[in-house]
Formats: sequence, structure tokens, C-alpha cells
Amino acid sequence: MSRYPYSKRLGLIVGPLLFLFIHFSSIELISQTADTVIATAVWMVIWWITEAVSISVTALLPLLLFPLFKIMPMADVGSNYGSPIVFLFFGGFVLALALEKVNLHKRIALTIIKLTGTSPNQVILGFMIATAFMSMWISNTASTVVMLPIALSVINLLVNDDDGFTKADKNFALSVMLGIAFSANAGGIATVIGTPPNSVLIGLLENEYNIEISFVKWMSFGLPLSALLITIIYLVLVKLLFPCKGLVFGTSALIISKELKKLGPLSSKEKHVLIVFSVIVLLWILRSVINSILPNLGLSDTMISVFGAIALFAVPHSLKKGDFVIEWKDTSKLAWGILILFGGGLALAKGMSASGIVDIIATSISNANISILVTASLLIILMLFMTELMSNVALTAVLAPVIAGIAIGLEIPILHLLIPVTIASSCAFMLPMATPPNAIVFASGFIKVNQMAKAGVILNLISVVLLILLFQFVMPLIF
Repeated sequence: MSRYPYSKRLGLIVGPLLFLFIHFSSIELISQTADTVIATAVWMVIWWITEAVSISVTALLPLLLFPLFKIMPMADVGSNYGSPIVFLFFGGFVLALALEKVNLHKRIALTIIKLTGTSPNQVILGFMIATAFMSMWISNTASTVVMLPIALSVINLLVNDDDGFTKADKNFALSVMLGIAFSANAGGIATVIGTPPNSVLIGLLENEYNIEISFVKWMSFGLPLSALLITIIYLVLVKLLFPCKGLVFGTSALIISKELKKLGPLSSKEKHVLIVFSVIVLLWILRSVINSILPNLGLSDTMISVFGAIALFAVPHSLKKGDFVIEWKDTSKLAWGILILFGGGLALAKGMSASGIVDIIATSISNANISILVTASLLIILMLFMTELMSNVALTAVLAPVIAGIAIGLEIPILHLLIPVTIASSCAFMLPMATPPNAIVFASGFIKVNQMAKAGVILNLISVVLLILLFQFVMPLIF
């Protein structure tokens, strides 16, 4: 059994001690209620940073502390854990579970790689596009886990060939591995359900400000930004840092074909899931049109998502045999902890709003007379580099309501500031511990920390520039 690290032991004790110190201190920071919310936030941040306990367990703290210290009644706190955004993501999780159960995600990935070509650079691009596409719909961890063994099969061809593992071979291996990890991170930016921070933001906007961003509206800026980022990642890896000039191999096509052959023809269950998946995506895209034709329907993205989940559980694959694509026992693999994490983030945001913290931040910023562009740039940089060290969804849960207050204080639409800063949390490319995809490819043994950091610093800085441009020019056009 591995030892419980000193940092975790320290965090476990320091978190609640700081809560007690702030709450019972004779020095009043803002007000008794606001101070308790701040104390709760400090406790949560310390446990989230040190991971003293599971980040999902930490997200349950408002459910205990807010009613206990009379911040909000239990019913009001609990409603955040059952927010529509939680069920939007639940439906997305069930859809992803079905794709993975019937191996349809692997078939889609292999088909994309096969279509992009078999030269070294085309193979790298194929892996990146396939990973990014999957990350739009399933977790970036799952998409990376699917791609890794296929990539390793191709790399092992180079390790075992006649000329050994040359510099060009090593560069190819580096580009494939980093390309998969970075594309998994960037691909999730494209959709509302692609990465948890997006959903934390959507939940905050709906809960606190009655602002709704539809699936299609998000994709109108998320998809082009994701595609641009993936293009830049590809160029930085294969043209600037790790070129594999002179590398020729034709057997990669055989591996891809062999892997596809292993899957066999499209099964009836795969067709079943593909139909449900296509219908759900189509409904998300056409929701506004459907609502304009049938205004009393009031169709929402969450309703569509839940409909998809119910369909996968309730529409039998074989009525005679009572065979369903997904059964409840399959949900043991569902990321329930992430759903609780959403609820905890929304509860913390509600506490900050109810106790007046957001209003105080807004007033302070409006009186400070700070440049809007400089403030936005600093917040983007802060979020992007902080997410290298702690969970991006936990960080978004803490900072999003604060950033909303800053936007109000600057007298700019909160979406203009919140969206680029939230997206920044998905642009962590520097360190293995920053995101699960980074950690997974690092564990392959083909990447050193300094190599990931070298590529990551460049991509982090480019991401900062892109997000500042998004804030300055794109957000005002869309919202």
C-alpha cells in the first residue's frame, strides 16, 4: 500500500483549520455570512489543490456547511446538485457509455485515421483529428485511452525496424503521443458536453443569471477555436519542434486496417447506438428551429440529453430477448463524481452570490478604474497557468462566480469575459499532471517532462493570445 503523501496529510488538516479560523475570527472581512462562504471556499480550494480527499467528496462540503451555518436552507443548497446542467452532462455520459460499450468510438477513430493517409505526418494528423472528434462527445480520458494502444502499435513498428529507433522515429513517437494528449484537451472545447468546465459555466449562467447558451451557439465559436488550436498544435509539433523528415513507412496502414478488421462489420448494436447518437446531435442542432415551429414544446438541451439516455436504456435492441444496449449495472462506470462536482461548484457560486461577495467584487472593480483588456488578459493567464497545477473543473467552480463579479464591475457583458477564461482552463499543455490525457501519454515512456513542457509553453502562450483575441473581437460579435 502506497504512503499517504505529506502534502495530502497537511491539506487534510489545514483545510478545516483555516475554515474554523476565518469563521470564528474576531476580524470581520465582509460580513458574518460572507466570511463563512469565504471560509468554505478556502477549505474546498485547499482540499482540491492537495487532493487530500476525492475532489467529488470536497464538492459535498456546501451541502453540510451552508445549512449548518445558516447561509442557505438545505433544500436551496441541494437543488444545485440536481441542476439541469447536471442532467445535461448525465445524458452525455450515458451516450458516451453506449459508444464505448459497443466499441463504436474506436471504429470512428480508426476510420478517421484511415481516411487522413499513411505518411508519417498524415498519421499524426489522423490521430489528432480522431482524438479531438471523440473528445467532443466522450471524456478526454476515454478518448486518450482508446487511441494510445493503436498509436503504440504504430510506434513499435519503428522501434523494431532494421535501422533501430532513430531521431526521426523518436520525433514521430513524440508528435503522436503529444498530439493525442493535446487534441484530447482542445477537442473538448468544441461542445458544451466536451469538457466539464464548459458545463460548470453553463450551469452558473442558467442558475445565477438566467442566461442560456444553446449547444449550437456554443459550437459557433467553440468548434472553430478548437479546430484552429488543433491546427496550431499539429504545426508546432511536426514542423517546429519534432519534425520527422525522411521517415517512411507503409505498414501503419496495415495496422489500422487490421484493427478495423478485428472489429468486423458494423454490428446491429453499433447501428442502434449510432442512430440514437445521430438523432440526439440532430435535435441539439435543430432545437431552435423545432421550438420556433412548436413554441409550446419548450425543448431544452438537457431534455434532449435525458431523452437520449432514456432511449438507450428503454428502447430494446431485441424485444423478444429483452436485450437493451445499456443496463443500469453499466452505470457503475459512469463518472458520478463529476456530477457531484458540478453541484458543489454551483452551490459555492450560489453562496458567493447570496452572501454579497460577487456584488462586493463588482463594486471594487468598478471603482478601481482598471483597463478592461489588461484585466481580461491577466485573468486568462491566471486561469491557464493555474490549471496546470489543479483540477480545471474545480478551478472553474471557484473562479467563475468571481469573474462574473469582475465583469459586472467592468460594465461588460459577463459572457465576454467568462467564456474565454473558462476555455483557458482546457488549455493546459505543459505538465503531465495538468490533465488526465497528459498523464496517460506521459506514462507511455516515450515523452520526458522537459519535452512536454517545451511544447506546452509555446502552446500555452499561443492559447493566451487566441483567447485574448476571442475576448476582444469574437465575443462581441456572437453575444
